Amino acid sequence: MLRIVSFTFNGFAENTYLLIDEATRATAIVDPGMYSAAEQQKLRAYIADNKLEVKYLLNTHAHIDHVLGNAFVLRTYPGVPFWLHALDLPTLRAVGTYAGPYGFPAYEGAEPTGELAAGQVIALGESELQVRFAPGHAPGHVVLYDAAGGQLIGGDVLFKDSVGRTDLPGGDHATLIQSIVSELLTLPDATVVHSGHGPATTIGAERRSNPFLT
Repeated sequence: MLRIVSFTFNGFAENTYLLIDEATRATAIVDPGMYSAAEQQKLRAYIADNKLEVKYLLNTHAHIDHVLGNAFVLRTYPGVPFWLHALDLPTLRAVGTYAGPYGFPAYEGAEPTGELAAGQVIALGESELQVRFAPGHAPGHVVLYDAAGGQLIGGDVLFKDSVGRTDLPGGDHATLIQSIVSELLTLPDATVVHSGHGPATTIGAERRSNPFLT
C-alpha cells in the first residue's frame, strides 16, 4: 500500500510529496519545492524520524517551484536516481536564468540521471507507479498513477475546480485539455488527485463540476 504525505513549501505554496510504500518504507520524493534551511530540515527530519528509505527523486515537470529542492535531495541522499521526462530538460535548465529575479538567488541546479516516459512502470517497494504523459502546462509534464491505491500525483495539470496555467513557455491550453481528457478523465471517478498546489480532489468531482471541463 502506498501512503502519500504532503508538505507545502516556498512562496508559490507548492505541494511536495513523499510516496511511501508501507510494507518496505521505500520512498519517492516528488517535486521537492523546499528552498529555505527550515523547509529542508522539515523534510529531512520527517524522513529520518519515520525511518524512510529514499529510492527516487521524481519531477512531474520542471517549473521553478517544483525543483527548488532537487540539489538538496541529491546531496542529502547520494546516489538516488533523479528522473524527469526528456521534453522538460530545457525547462529545468532554464530555471537558473530566472531564479534570482524570482527571489531564489541561492537556487542550485541539478541534472537528471534518467528519464520518465509514457507507459513506464516504477517499482517502489511492493507498490507500483504508472507514468502517464500529460503535456500542456509544461512540454514534458507527467503524472504518476497508483492504480492499487486509487490515487494520482497530478502536478500542475488538474486542480480542484481549475486546471494548470498555459501562459508559460511551452504551455498550450488545447494540449492541456486533451491531456486531461485522455490521461486523467479515463481513470475511475474515485481516484484521488494530489495536485501541485492546493487541496486534493477526485476525478469524479472534476468531471462533474470543473468549469474548464464542462
